[in-house]
Parts: sequence; structure tokens; C-alpha cells
Amino acid sequence: MRNAIHSIYKKTAEAVLPPLSKSQFEEKRVLTPQEFVKAGDYLVRACPTWSWEAGDASKARSYFPADKQYLVTRHVPCLSRASDIEKYDPKSEFVLGGDDEGWVATHKDPGSAAGGSAAAAAAQEDDIPDLDADEPPAAAVAAAGSASQQGAAAAAAAADDDDVPDISELELVEPDDEAALPAAAAAAAAGSSATAAGSGIRRTRTYDLYITYDQYYQVPRFWLVGFDEAQQPLRPDQVLEDVSEEHARKTITLDPHPHLAVSAASIHPCRHAEVMKKLADGISGGDGAEFPLEQYLVLFLKFIASVVPTIQYDYTMSVGGQ
Repeated sequence: MRNAIHSIYKKTAEAVLPPLSKSQFEEKRVLTPQEFVKAGDYLVRACPTWSWEAGDASKARSYFPADKQYLVTRHVPCLSRASDIEKYDPKSEFVLGGDDEGWVATHKDPGSAAGGSAAAAAAQEDDIPDLDADEPPAAAVAAAGSASQQGAAAAAAAADDDDVPDISELELVEPDDEAALPAAAAAAAAGSSATAAGSGIRRTRTYDLYITYDQYYQVPRFWLVGFDEAQQPLRPDQVLEDVSEEHARKTITLDPHPHLAVSAASIHPCRHAEVMKKLADGISGGDGAEFPLEQYLVLFLKFIASVVPTIQYDYTMSVGGQ
């Protein structure tokens, strides 16, 4: 209810108040519409997976070019749920800006698990016997003899098992039955799919991600539209599974998309300016160096990565790089 009331107030204010025209980027790290377009152009050049779109013409904002109403990247993979990597690990912390006031990311680096597995695999390699040795170790010969004896005993026990079905009870597909063969193959494939579905393997979700300009808060706003492995839209509660626990119940809202005729999950922008100022000021180091406006959205996406840590959108350009 509170969000609905605020949305109505915000929409009314945007209809009455003109968009920001004088830059306040250095003081508040907010953007004018022209600065948003400039940062968006840089993002599209740096990360070609992102592109500008026009959207619904009836919802177009007059202060943007007709073909640059919002940014989108589609079919972004999401291989696991956010809770899978949220086990706290002090080694995964890092602070932007290098001081106590910097922004801290506390989600665990998925690569650390891979590194641990690789180390364990390397350690196990030392235990593998040398197969090129001229003479097998005596212990190995003894173990092989013991295994042979155990295998013979197991075979004898299996032969006496009354539960072994009679071959006449089995349904066989004759090789010359051309109609039965495809049916058998289809049945086998269905069985295989059922096995995979019941094996605990998590199917890959995908997301269409949008960045729009929020006139009221004068910052970018991030939207998520998710799909399951069958390309069916995810329910709101399923989308929350891919959001950091810290943000899932606090900053995620379901609102009408400003340029499309859909409702979508969105990261509410009320704190974006505050966070972006802290991040940009931390990178500039307070030594008089200016944070480049063009890289605003690249830095913004790095911040969003802490909110949706398992949605693997592309931001290949390093902040502050050439």
C-alpha cells in the first residue's frame, strides 16, 4: 500500500516538474537526461550486449531521442540462486575506495569454490599410482586378488537371487519393428529427461534486463524480467530467489515498466544517488581527480552485481580504465 501511494505521488510529480536540466553530477552523482544518454552510449560501446531501444511510442519521454528511451540486454543466464553463494566468507570482502567508509561486498566469490575444488583435485593426483611402472606393487597385486575373490562371491550370490526376473517376462523390441523403434527411443529419452529432472540439476534461468532513467530520483533504474528453462515468465517470488537476501525484501518492488506494457521487478532507486556518490568518490580518491561521467553506468552495474550476484550480465570494461 505504501509503495502504491508513493508511486502515485511520484508519477504526479514527474508530470508537473520538468526534468533536471543543470548538471549536479559532481555534487550529488545524479544525472540529467542528456548525461544519461551520454553514459548509455558509452555502455553500449564498451559492452555490445547492451543496446538502446525505443519501446512503446505512446510511453516515449520527450526529453530523450526517440530511439534511445532505455537500455536492454536479453537472455542473460542465471545459473544458480543467490542463496547458493551467500555463505559469509571474510576472504571474499573487498572495500571500494580503500577506507572504512567504502562499500563492502560480502557475497562469496563463486570462483573461490572452483579454486578449492581444483586444489583438492590436485592433491588427489598425488595419490594416483604410476601405471607405467615395470612391476606392480605387491600390495596392489594382493588387493586385486582380494577384489577378484569378492567379485566371484558376489556373482554367485546374484545367481541365487530369487528376485531376478525371468527373461520371458521382459518386453523386447524386435529389430525389424520399424514402428516400435522410434517409440522405444522416445520412451528412453523421456526416461532420461525424467531422471535429469529428478537428479537435483537446476535448469538455467534467463533474464531480460533493462536500465531506464528515473526522472524523480534523477538516476538509472534497473529492471528484471525473468524466464524459467521453458521460457515461461518467473513469478515475483521466483525472481526474489535470484536477489541478495539483504535486498530481496527491502529494495525490490513490482511496478509497471515505464516504456513497456508489462509489470516487472525493479530495484527501487531511492538510494541509488547516495550509493553512487560513495562509489564514485571512492574511486576518484578525493585527490581532485574527477570520476568520468561516461563510465557512470558501468559503475552502476558493478553496484547492481551485489544485488543480483548470480545474473551474469556483461560489463567487461573496468571502471577507470581506458
